[in-house]
Amino acid sequence: MEGRTSGLIDLCKGNIMDTTDSSNQMATKLQRIAWLSERDEHKQFNWLMHHYNEETLKECFYELDGKKALGADGISKEQYHKNLDGNVRGLVAKMKRMAYVPGPVREVMIPKSNGKMRPLGISNIEDKIVQKMTAKILESIYEPLFCETSYGFRPGRSCHMAIKALHEHLYRNEVEMVLDVDIKNFFGTIDHNLLREMLEEKINDVRFIRYIVRMFRAGVLSEGDLKMSEEGVPQGSICSPILANIFAHYVIDMWIDNMVKPNCRGQVKMFRYADDMIICCELESDAYRVKEALGKRLERFNLALSEEKTKIVPFSKAKAERGIKQGTFDFLGFTFYLGRSRKGTVIPKVRTCGKAIRGKLKKVGEWMRRHRNRHTLPEIWQQFCVKLRGHINYYGVSFNTKHVGIFLDKAAGIVFKWINRRSQKRSMTWREFEKYIQKNPYPRATVRVKLF
Repeated sequence: MEGRTSGLIDLCKGNIMDTTDSSNQMATKLQRIAWLSERDEHKQFNWLMHHYNEETLKECFYELDGKKALGADGISKEQYHKNLDGNVRGLVAKMKRMAYVPGPVREVMIPKSNGKMRPLGISNIEDKIVQKMTAKILESIYEPLFCETSYGFRPGRSCHMAIKALHEHLYRNEVEMVLDVDIKNFFGTIDHNLLREMLEEKINDVRFIRYIVRMFRAGVLSEGDLKMSEEGVPQGSICSPILANIFAHYVIDMWIDNMVKPNCRGQVKMFRYADDMIICCELESDAYRVKEALGKRLERFNLALSEEKTKIVPFSKAKAERGIKQGTFDFLGFTFYLGRSRKGTVIPKVRTCGKAIRGKLKKVGEWMRRHRNRHTLPEIWQQFCVKLRGHINYYGVSFNTKHVGIFLDKAAGIVFKWINRRSQKRSMTWREFEKYIQKNPYPRATVRVKLF
């Protein structure tokens, strides 16, 4: 038992002493790529495959989360670790002779906040190792080139940074209209051939590109059926975020900067987090022109706007001051609206969007229904408080403490409801529950992220 525990500790820690030197060497080489890319935006990279060696792939292995679901091969991180040296040595040998072929991605459906389901792709452990290294190389090449208005799945950037930047722009600038953009199934409709052509503009390593193409053609295993497609990157794949960002960079970000802004009469500013996108327009006429042009631009790359969800929202502080009603829009789980400051000035504010609150409360109910008879009340309460702290950490931003507090109180009410459904006999009255809360208070709403 002691030997098994020791092995698991080594697996979790990643044999720190053995991998420190290789980690530093890999980081230095990746930094060199990033430096070259930043120095010359037209730089092409001809030799990338030498980065896939035993040391770097082991480092990638240790960085994987061993608690994630298993791929189609059913091999866990712990199982792969038992013969790690031999497995990685064999993987490198296969890659050198171009014999490595990624396995199909196992597709699982997970619920969305609106009650619908979305697909999530789960790769085999060996494919995850290769994807991890591939993502690092691509990130080193493209991160220096990405626009400042892109925030999704980038190192050193977060949802809160995107929300704060958008709020600051709305606060400091006059914006007549906001274009709330929704792209139909963005991740699922990225054209493989077009993406390959984009990659070839910067990457001249034929073998590297061939492995990217093989990754595209691996297929998706859904309910026992293997599906092949010429489009889409599986959500959940380690490489999907960087590949999606590269595609969006060429199709949307550069186009906005180089073509849209110079041809608009007023100021135009975009904020994008993956496929969530907001475009702020100083003039109303520009907003309608940008929407029409964006639709045509996306069609050229086999993408499409969702006409039902894409909308132009009036958001003028000046008109709101004159009593003209303005609209609201949602971005990353928050609703942006115009309200009054303490001094009476019209300013942009945020609150948790109603759809997010309803979805989170539904998840609390589902969680309680599953766990109400598995654990004691103190155990349930402890886990419940952990979940609430996570909610506060994300939604606890300026202007939003009231709505966070409402969520916390409603969530506590759901816990009370399901506690009393553990048996036919009522567990406690509301008064007894209130006394329990007084002795064991749950986290309260606080501002964790200031927007100004």
